[in-house]
Amino acid sequence: MSQSLPSENSINRLKMPAQAASPWRILQTAWIVVAVFMLSNAPTPLYIHWKKQFDFTSGTLTLIFACYILALVITLLVAGQLADRLGRKKIILPGLMASVLACVCFIDAGSVYALLVARFLTGVAVGITVTASMAAVVDAGGESRKRQAALVASIAMVTGAGLGPVMSGAVVRFLPHPVFIVFAIELLVQLSAIAIAIRLPAKVKRLNETPRPLRLPSIASKHIFHLILGVLFFAPGLTSTSLMLSLGPVLLNHFSGAGSPVVAGVMACMMFMVAVGSQLLCRQLPTTRVFYFSGAALMITMLCLVLALHGGGEIALFLAALAAGAAQGLGQLGGLTLLSVNISADRRAEANALLNIGAYIPAGLLPVATGYLIDIKGFTMSFTLLAATLAAVGIVALSVVTARRKQQRD
Repeated sequence: MSQSLPSENSINRLKMPAQAASPWRILQTAWIVVAVFMLSNAPTPLYIHWKKQFDFTSGTLTLIFACYILALVITLLVAGQLADRLGRKKIILPGLMASVLACVCFIDAGSVYALLVARFLTGVAVGITVTASMAAVVDAGGESRKRQAALVASIAMVTGAGLGPVMSGAVVRFLPHPVFIVFAIELLVQLSAIAIAIRLPAKVKRLNETPRPLRLPSIASKHIFHLILGVLFFAPGLTSTSLMLSLGPVLLNHFSGAGSPVVAGVMACMMFMVAVGSQLLCRQLPTTRVFYFSGAALMITMLCLVLALHGGGEIALFLAALAAGAAQGLGQLGGLTLLSVNISADRRAEANALLNIGAYIPAGLLPVATGYLIDIKGFTMSFTLLAATLAAVGIVALSVVTARRKQQRD
């Protein structure tokens, strides 16, 4: 038996236009993903700046981050279905308009409420991106390059997520009026993505196609295990990186006063660069083995986080961030590949939506709970409880994939 879980021969194939199946078109479409994810994490080095300006607590900080997650999850409920029904282009363009409005709100932010609105709009844009835009990248590869396009889509996501904070951190450290400059740059990036999205192909019309009514996202029963397995690995990795993005700057400041925007931006960028590197290194491995590496990275993340709380300081925190990047990158790659090679193109965006809903809900709730617990019980107890929770999920995930692999061999 093969060690790889997906069976590519069982896929219902959908013909794509000839012009879509080209490496250049894949990369062009992937820039839309990079652009939106740059915006998603660009605020990270600015959280300390806003925390001092508006005088809010760690709980409020994580609530601002969770507002983004809330919008993302709400968007995921319909974005995938609309993208499959109306075509990627008609959904991607409104998503990019939301990202443009988010940039404007950030530039003009004069209160916590303005930040909440900006983060909500960012969540809408990201929700559309992880469904319609990432599905469009896979579509651009055609049948012959579907697996490679899934890798490019996954790498585009983490590349944008890493570029945003390092750009933002450098601006905050070296230039005046950092908020204006950061989001003016982001505005130009979003406009460049719009220029690409306008040239995306229209929806491919299939014979005897009957529109499906809008409903909660669903997946065929034969693919439920693929979805659950993807969520079990993607969710804890994403929660780990979400924690580093929302509370990492606060932790750096707590440990050593190294709360510099540059340090926070570099840590976030390195985290996502490790995510990219781990995906590239493991792209040819069977999906089962990718999941094993993701689970191992998660365990290392939790160990380093606990060490950071008990004397390891910023060095252990940096190691935790790097391992978190690998855990998310590999969990995301495994989950996205599992769905991409098993599910037909007309249901792919909806499947991506379900994968991300399952991952982003805990990635929003757990850091918020940790942020408010910090205000009550302090850093050590709060992060130790979170580490124990995520480690337990990782153990369950590894147990499930091991049992499945044993079943396949038998």
